[in-house]
Amino acid sequence: MRFIKHPVLCNYYITYRCNASCGFCDIWEKPSPYVTIEQVTENLRDLKKLGVQVIDFTGGEPLLHQQLPEFLSLAKKSGFITTVTTNTLLYPKSAKKLKGLIDMLHFSLDSPIAEEHNASRGVNCFEHLLESIQIATQLGERPDILFTVHSGNIHQIEQVYREISQPNNLMLILNPIFSYKQVGSELSASDLEKLYHWGGKKLVYLNKAFLTLRKNGGNHSDNPLCKAGSTTIVISPENKLVLPCYHLGLEELAVEGRLFDLYHSEKVKEQIALEGRHNACEGCTVNCYFMPSFHVELSKYLWHSLPSTLKYAWEKGIWKKSVKASLS
Repeated sequence: MRFIKHPVLCNYYITYRCNASCGFCDIWEKPSPYVTIEQVTENLRDLKKLGVQVIDFTGGEPLLHQQLPEFLSLAKKSGFITTVTTNTLLYPKSAKKLKGLIDMLHFSLDSPIAEEHNASRGVNCFEHLLESIQIATQLGERPDILFTVHSGNIHQIEQVYREISQPNNLMLILNPIFSYKQVGSELSASDLEKLYHWGGKKLVYLNKAFLTLRKNGGNHSDNPLCKAGSTTIVISPENKLVLPCYHLGLEELAVEGRLFDLYHSEKVKEQIALEGRHNACEGCTVNCYFMPSFHVELSKYLWHSLPSTLKYAWEKGIWKKSVKASLS
């Protein structure tokens, strides 16, 4: 039973440009403009009217956009929960400008071993990660360590937890890898079993609904769990509404300052009616879209997801905002 019928999340791609070249991602290969302050102002106005509660300013590398602090400030003033994920190359220079503007700040990590992390990212950034943790802590920020788990690094979770997360009192987010368009790979059944026990540890966020989803073969197009089109609004750097999601990207509609009306257009309604039902949706496990999908209707996935979600909100001090958002 669906109890939230409006979109709750906006994945706002402020640029596709990136200063790294991660092997499990292809977004850095795309040419890209930067969004403008005028576009963001107009779209935040309409996102608020549509009922969106969380704005993820993403990329590419979002810190490449020099106006990111302004975007975040506008979003915070409008009452949105804000989130940013960064490879940390630019964080030391940007930290003071970003202070207090990001509710959920994620520092990406692929390995606790510098050489391995740098090789995965295609650029030397491990030392920037350690420096960024120190700077953020000094500023009173509590970034999360976002560890994308795959078969090649699952054995390193203990080391990341012991050497980076715990000593700095930072939340460790275990993010199961997903595949799309021949990028990335899925975890094996034995990998999933290894992950399960981590969810109960202090300062660890592991959404067990992600593991259940993978055990059940991902999304099934004949009975879709994915609600990407109706829960998540994706805006591209070209200021286009991307449907039904970024990863499938079947249709892009120019926003032109009319996001609210565009979202209620027949074209968007047609795409929403097909969410999770395309052939390419079969077996999908893209975390970005299933997280909101878990939380808009009553299902076993909601009950599997809720404990970790509440734990994270409590640890981050955003539980009041999260509860308010979930009741909106």
